[in-house]
Amino acid sequence: MARSTVSGAYSQLVAAGYLEARHGAGTWVASGAATRLIDEDDEPRDAPPRFDLRPGLPDLSSFPRRLWLRALARALAHAGDSVFGYGDPRGRPELRRSLTEYLARSRGVVTSPGRLVVCSGFCQGFRLLCELLRSRGAHRIALEDPCVFFYPPIARAVGLEVVPVPVDDDGLIVERLAESSVDAVLVTPAHQCPLGATMSPRRRTALLAWAEATDALVIDDDYDGEFRYDRQPVATLQGLDPEHVVYAGTTSKTLAPGMRLGWLALPPSLIDAAIEQRGLTDRFAPVLDQLALAELIDRGDFDRHVRQMRLRYRRRRDRLLVAVDGAAPQLTARGIAAGLHIVLELPDRLSETAIVAAARERSIGLYGVQRFKHGPADHRQGLVIGYGTPPDHNFEASVAALTSLLSDHLEEGSAP
Repeated sequence: MARSTVSGAYSQLVAAGYLEARHGAGTWVASGAATRLIDEDDEPRDAPPRFDLRPGLPDLSSFPRRLWLRALARALAHAGDSVFGYGDPRGRPELRRSLTEYLARSRGVVTSPGRLVVCSGFCQGFRLLCELLRSRGAHRIALEDPCVFFYPPIARAVGLEVVPVPVDDDGLIVERLAESSVDAVLVTPAHQCPLGATMSPRRRTALLAWAEATDALVIDDDYDGEFRYDRQPVATLQGLDPEHVVYAGTTSKTLAPGMRLGWLALPPSLIDAAIEQRGLTDRFAPVLDQLALAELIDRGDFDRHVRQMRLRYRRRRDRLLVAVDGAAPQLTARGIAAGLHIVLELPDRLSETAIVAAARERSIGLYGVQRFKHGPADHRQGLVIGYGTPPDHNFEASVAALTSLLSDHLEEGSAP
């Protein structure tokens, strides 16, 4: 080998700490170079299921890599040096301006760049809101029952008591709020998670009237509002009462949860406290990702991507409904008008627990409705099917595995 090649290799090993070069004595293996630290907690996670139909994810293979690279390159090319310093806890002004226009146009959100706070996903935003509520003397927050299963622990972690409020085909049963003396409520009015109901106009009016009368805070979690298939998108609650409603959105379903970008449109009364609290956590989300997202929105690439994915997910939903109807016509599908999942109601003679366990044995990722319950037990049984999760190449096989599972259990009539 050339001397320069060997010297370069030795230099890299010295810089990495594997070798020590002692002047006049040669090169030696560094003490401790062969020591391997063993982290007993660093065990490999369970392998993902072969047929993943768990809700909460989009098709990760659909992430628009080329669009994102182009947007990131443009953002870097135009970024000044100050971009790389400590920034505004609310987020980059470029993204907040872009989001203000996009949310008004696509979701009817009434806000301004100064009232938006960019977060690292909804969970961080929800915790921020819970901390604000606690600091203002709040003690109790209402959550839909069932709801996303990691929301109650977030609220409890900051000292709030979680009050489960049931939902029906019209959404959250608002009358229960008056009985519970809560200071705030988190709702998913466009597509209740996981049952899929859309909050009725009557319930929306009652919820906003309750918030105004009690000076309570409503958190409008618009987690998949961009994906509605059979009718016009449902307007946000925030657009009807920006003074009592916080709008929360993310890129977790439109792009990918790994982006860790979300936003809160806050009432004026909360913005100063939110900025202060945001500065006490991780201060702000990654600036280059914020700038790239602003580029995507401003050039129309984000809208085009969402439209394409809406068509793709609608075709998936239709294919899933046809397959389930052929294999298990006795089951009723709920929540089919929007989102990335449906709920299959199960008759009493079938056991949700048994079907989920059998799915695990067949390497099918599947959740039951009971996983999302956090209030008093009821007898509602169902399967929450995430049709957005499988990549395109595995979607048909995943649907076939599901229908085979359902057919087998309907024939056997699994015992509760």
